Amino acid sequence: MNGTARSAGFVGLGLMGAPMAANLLKAGWSVSAWNRSAAAVDDFVRLGGTGVPNVAALRDEPVIIFMLPDLSFIEEAAAGLLAEWRLAPPQPGTLVVVMSSVSPVGVQAFGIAVDEASGGNATVLDAPVSGGTEGAQRGTLAIMAGGDAEHFERLRPVFEAMGTTVRRLGGLGSGSLAKACNQLIVGTTTAALAEAAELAQRSGMDVESLFDVLSGGLAASRVLEFVGPRLAARDYAPTGPAKFMHKDLSFVVESARAAGSAVPMATAGVELYGELKRQGLGDLDLAAVRQTIAALSDLQSTAASAASEAADVIDSVRETTA
Repeated sequence: MNGTARSAGFVGLGLMGAPMAANLLKAGWSVSAWNRSAAAVDDFVRLGGTGVPNVAALRDEPVIIFMLPDLSFIEEAAAGLLAEWRLAPPQPGTLVVVMSSVSPVGVQAFGIAVDEASGGNATVLDAPVSGGTEGAQRGTLAIMAGGDAEHFERLRPVFEAMGTTVRRLGGLGSGSLAKACNQLIVGTTTAALAEAAELAQRSGMDVESLFDVLSGGLAASRVLEFVGPRLAARDYAPTGPAKFMHKDLSFVVESARAAGSAVPMATAGVELYGELKRQGLGDLDLAAVRQTIAALSDLQSTAASAASEAADVIDSVRETTA
């Protein structure tokens, strides 16, 4: 990193974090990692990484990457680290990188907290990713960064070890807003494809054939390419928990409210993925939104049938009393 040792700390070795950290190792970085589950750290050590007992042990790393489910997890994990920095500030230029999907507003507040705790020596950048577990494993993630341009350039070798499309979108929070926009498109497109699949099957159509012909027209998309086969097969084995889409679309609504922008699709998506969670499907793949729509369809059919039966009873009573 422009004269700095290629050394980094990594917090969070889950479905996404583990392969991302592994790709840093493959690119020649010395990586020390912490994870709540010790088994994931053991696996990482076998790859050539180093395990640490807590996040505070990463206090002297020039770069510390967080890849945890949400900002609340990051704040909790970083509490000991910030306490250490209040006692003895880190080296000037220390970079803290939030690569999780978090609130654009929240990550700015986290940036202020880190700046204050470190005596101005540590700076936060947000750099959420898109590409799923497959992209994380292949090192082909799209990385959307927000933060100072000079700091971004220092981190470019880190990002390019994990992704092939790396862009700075603006100041802190811009990366998270870009990811929110990404999720708006992915979440609502997946929901639309799920609706199409359920409608087609209930109408006697073959879903795979439908998606095949759609892929040759204007409806073709990367979402259809990757999620379509799982929707058609009703394959909900998790490549990433669907419940996170509800969180991400909530960030869209939050950001839109601050910007004064209407987001009717995101608003509908928050309700739909909220229903998915209420149905207990949150830990399944995003494609499980089809199951949510199927359940809603069954409810609608039952209600329609009950209404029809009630109407028949009323008509019968009227004929009897006429």
